[in-house]
Amino acid sequence: MKKSEIKVIVLTGDGINCETETAGAFRDEGVSATIMHIQDLIDNPKVLETAHILALPGGFSFGDEIGSGQILALKLKYSLGVELKKFVDDKKLVIGICNGFQALVRLGLLPKPFEARTMTLTHNRQGHFIDLWVELNVGESCCVWTKTLQQKSISLPIRHGEGKIVFAGNSANQMAIYETILSGGQVALTYNEDVNGSYQKIAGVCDPTGRIFGLMPHPEAAVSNWLNPDAKSKNGSAGIGAEFFKNGINYCEAHF
Repeated sequence: MKKSEIKVIVLTGDGINCETETAGAFRDEGVSATIMHIQDLIDNPKVLETAHILALPGGFSFGDEIGSGQILALKLKYSLGVELKKFVDDKKLVIGICNGFQALVRLGLLPKPFEARTMTLTHNRQGHFIDLWVELNVGESCCVWTKTLQQKSISLPIRHGEGKIVFAGNSANQMAIYETILSGGQVALTYNEDVNGSYQKIAGVCDPTGRIFGLMPHPEAAVSNWLNPDAKSKNGSAGIGAEFFKNGINYCEAHF
């Protein structure tokens, strides 16, 4: 498939506030990215059939009432559940950033689609919102979105209040779940330091196929080196965040 033929849907809705940057990151790589309100997608679900990538951006969907991403996840599950399952079964790509990651987890697409939930994201160990740039390790994984970044150290911004990943059950069960996703190549991104209490410093997780990816850092806020916090590193080159979007697009070019 030609790059110009690839179609991306970037969800928006009450409280989502990173849709413009996320769509821009895709458009910078030469693909069509349409920002679509969740209600418009619910009213026109067949739009998903023509898309290749679904992106859930960051923000505070529905004011994070009853938990970050919870209402967004419920709307997707009960209004678009059948269409989303077909989208996933058709081996298309999904990315959820920050609030979008929280929604994917609560929707049941991560860490393994359409199975009983074993993971969630909760309040940072500090008990308050965090907004800073962090150092990350990109691990060896099956993740489509991090393909060109694996085994590298990178910097990205985070801005969240509920980014702490926890697993279900007692400590033994939690370790078993972690070891399962680790051995399956699903731990795609980790913090260099414990920034929010996330289990084993996890910052991003993909599903067993590597096509569904959720991460708390914001790659769309690092697509240009002009966005770097260090004045010495500012220049007109593409930033490290652009690699995530390039990798998703490269997959579509090769597989559709």
